[in-house]
Amino acid sequence: VQLQASGGGLVQPGGSLRPSCAASIRIDSFNNMGWYRQPPGRGRELVALTTSDGTTNFADSVKGRFTVSGDDAKNTVYLQMNSLKPGDTADYFCYADQGRRVYWGQGTLVTVSS
Repeated sequence: VQLQASGGGLVQPGGSLRPSCAASIRIDSFNNMGWYRQPPGRGRELVALTTSDGTTNFADSVKGRFTVSGDDAKNTVYLQMNSLKPGDTADYFCYADQGRRVYWGQGTLVTVSS
């Protein structure tokens, strides 16, 4: 199973980005799927995670600004990031699991700076 993340970049504060994560298998094959991020000099932290019942949990720091969506036909999930802040600067990683099998995509760098 492979996860391919893309769509990061440089954006000004207040701007938007929409990274995507393409899976090599059907995304409904996963129990949980979502995004983590690792800010410079810090550990990896949860951004958003959609569970098997369709519920998405967001980090408090991104609630109201970030949303997630999926395209089953493309086996791809998206992280819509609005009202970006410098504190959102991080490597963003796609995550998925099938129970005890855990998969990570490579990071896609998001830099929020003027």
